[in-house]
Amino acid sequence: MKKIILASVIAGLSFGGIAVAQTTVVVPGEVKTYVLEQSGPSVVYQGDIVVGTRLPDTVEVHTIPDQPTYGYVVLNDRRVLINPQTREVIEVLK
Repeated sequence: MKKIILASVIAGLSFGGIAVAQTTVVVPGEVKTYVLEQSGPSVVYQGDIVVGTRLPDTVEVHTIPDQPTYGYVVLNDRRVLINPQTREVIEVLK
């Protein structure tokens, strides 16, 4: 019985990893180029800036022309791609 339960747990963890991999967003190169070329003030942000972080409404998200599914902010001098609908971090650009 213990072997069956252990196998079920391992299988569940394996499928969970697959689901996470499927949520990876591939951002077009022109979106990254546009964001890297923009200048503007940096917002001081307390907390980790990682993929999946949801930003508060107090942080202004800038739009990207002809790309309504992407936005960006500059947090702590780092350019960050955002999903403007959910306000979640998509990618931290380097």
